[in-house]
Amino acid sequence: MIYLACPYSHPDPAIREARFQAACRAAANLLLAGECVFAPVVYGHPLVAMDTPGVPGDWNFWSRLDHAMIERIDEVRVLALPGWDTSVGVRQEVLSARSLGKPVTFVTPANAALAKATPAVATGWPTFGPRGGDRLSGRVVAR
Repeated sequence: MIYLACPYSHPDPAIREARFQAACRAAANLLLAGECVFAPVVYGHPLVAMDTPGVPGDWNFWSRLDHAMIERIDEVRVLALPGWDTSVGVRQEVLSARSLGKPVTFVTPANAALAKATPAVATGWPTFGPRGGDRLSGRVVAR
């Protein structure tokens, strides 16, 4: 099963909606490609958008569920939407996956459903270490 990580939180509701729509398209494409996928933004956005009392859209609220799902999946794909590299949630999802030995692949919206594309060494990915010291060696799926 694939865990599809992507940024979500933003003060502008239009950006949150655009991120939700992109995650929906990527998840649908993965499903159509025969993959099993859990996309936390696809799952959570409708609950947040309904203004359900007590259901915020921030990482502090969703972290427990997201970590539990990462324990159960086979790999993480990070949907590299604008803002992914500064997202607290994406950072924590990647660190969680790495700590559990799960592979992490960085993908664009156009290639998120490519199942076995040739990985290339990522360059310029942000530092995700606890003190900013260690660098993730992410894989980026070729376009």
